[in-house]
Amino acid sequence: MLNKVILMGRITQDLEVKQTPSGVSVLSFTVAVQRSFARQGEERQTDFINCVAWRQQAEFIGRYFRKGRMIAIEGNLRTRTYDDKNGTKHYVTEVYVDNVSFTGEKADSGYQQNDYNNGYQNNNYNQAAPQNNYSNASSNNDLSIGDMADFEVLSDDGVPF
Repeated sequence: MLNKVILMGRITQDLEVKQTPSGVSVLSFTVAVQRSFARQGEERQTDFINCVAWRQQAEFIGRYFRKGRMIAIEGNLRTRTYDDKNGTKHYVTEVYVDNVSFTGEKADSGYQQNDYNNGYQNNNYNQAAPQNNYSNASSNNDLSIGDMADFEVLSDDGVPF
């Protein structure tokens, strides 16, 4: 069986990490994801997807992301039901977050590039930290992945197609 969800979209609300009665961090939030197509003459539609992060993932997202910021999420889809106080049954579908990544969009003026880099390299959120190694490549707050020295250029003779 396979249950894997990968999303990239914008956070729709201010984030608030909460604690369960037993002290476990939890964060519920919604990500707005534009559909990849639009009918002729219509605007693209947007899906609003509920997400839940637990423990270090919740703390990491709450610390480094804000409303309106782009986020990349990997997780699994879960459904649940509950009865409200009127006895009406509600069905909920949520993405449980396993991994989080920055998308490489320019940081807002209120955010410092080094804050993101230090969060990756100097925090204890090993589960949440993506495998990419972001570097402070320019002075205009662009996020970049590695540098050109990390890539090997092959000649046309070595291309297998």
